[in-house]
Amino acid sequence: MIFAGLADWWINRRAHPEPEALESVKGFAPAVVVTGASRGLGLALAQEFANSDERPPILLVARDPDELQSAAEFLRKRTSAGVMQLSLDVTRNDAGAQIAAALAAEGCYLDVLINNAGFGLGGDFVSHDPDRVDALVELNVTALTRLTRYALPGMLARGRGGILNVASLGGLMPGPYQAAYYASKSYVVALTRAISAETAGQGVRICCALPGPVETRFHSDMGANNALYRYLLPAQSPEAAARSIYRGYRLGHGLIVPGVINFAVSRIVSFFPYLLLVPVVGLLLWPGQQRSRAGKTAGDASNGPDGERTND
Repeated sequence: MIFAGLADWWINRRAHPEPEALESVKGFAPAVVVTGASRGLGLALAQEFANSDERPPILLVARDPDELQSAAEFLRKRTSAGVMQLSLDVTRNDAGAQIAAALAAEGCYLDVLINNAGFGLGGDFVSHDPDRVDALVELNVTALTRLTRYALPGMLARGRGGILNVASLGGLMPGPYQAAYYASKSYVVALTRAISAETAGQGVRICCALPGPVETRFHSDMGANNALYRYLLPAQSPEAAARSIYRGYRLGHGLIVPGVINFAVSRIVSFFPYLLLVPVVGLLLWPGQQRSRAGKTAGDASNGPDGERTND
């Protein structure tokens, strides 16, 4: 792909691989690590990378060992790439080291990190259990930041690699009735864009995906099936969203918004003052009086107003 080749040249224009860093991974295969990979968008992204021309080894990371095993078996049937699995809570302080150890045991090293794990909370912010809000910040913000910080130095030293952080279309705006979730994804967008600017041209792709609604169980788990956005924004399949995200990653796009309508929304919201935008978004997300007071939660991740279960 000509444009991907041009993107490679541009991304590597100032790369200076360190001989010691290259020597440390000599004989090891560059692998792709996907967190929250047991279902939905995480699994679809793993499949896209596994079926790319390079056919890199894939390490699936999630907490539930049974779902993880099913995901690994699913992927092995659909790709010739090597598929590994690691049952791990990525909020652990040593999650990065555990991932590195699991890869080393299989003769691999971390080349591409896809931070997809996360979860959402729906309803009035004051109705949420404080422990659940803390857990959301720990997974959506702290764990993603910690893994990014762990992986990036080695990638820069080798002059190659990639970090793909999965945020949300909601990360571009405040989201009444999903306030903590939208705020956490805003953090992911800002962090990724800043790191991308700091490391530009040094050989590492730093991208942020902003999917809109993805068709999963998240809507019903959140009590959001009757919310207005469910009727106005068409939901993509995980596979369609993953194809678009992978294409944007290969082309070196800093922000990747899969879907024509979602892309249009991402452009439109940048022109609206918050005085108008926030009430409109609140109207779109309002789950209904009873649901809002109940403060229903989606026990797993979300990617966009829809949410996408990614970690448990």
